[in-house]
Amino acid sequence: MAKLTVFVCENPKLVAIAADWLGVRCAALVCTDGMPAAAQRTLLTQLAQAGARLRHHGDVYWPGVQIANHVIATWGATPWRSGAPDYDAATASAPHTRHDLSGACVIASWDAALAPAMQRYGLAVAEEAVAAALLENLRRA
Repeated sequence: MAKLTVFVCENPKLVAIAADWLGVRCAALVCTDGMPAAAQRTLLTQLAQAGARLRHHGDVYWPGVQIANHVIATWGATPWRSGAPDYDAATASAPHTRHDLSGACVIASWDAALAPAMQRYGLAVAEEAVAAALLENLRRA
């Protein structure tokens, strides 16, 4: 039997977009709404213990990288469109949603090239800015 893939996002706006565009055709999606709180921690733990394959994506800014590091380390999630090439593409294709990147640098545990790319561009990218790409993975056959 194939493992269930559960997508994990940080931003509730992505859940709303997925619900509007995909409805019941949306793959399993859990939102942490930032750093996972008690309910999200319990759910992610139960999913991981049941053998679900967790795929994580978050807002690309320093706290978002910190959240991703935590989710990946704690529940064995794999990054979902979260590498330096994805960030480069987002900065090129989503200019209307850019925000200045500020705060202390956080190294991504899954991609050593991400932090230097973020420092080079100096831009934060919200999940909803890359929703079209994420919806490609969330669409169930």
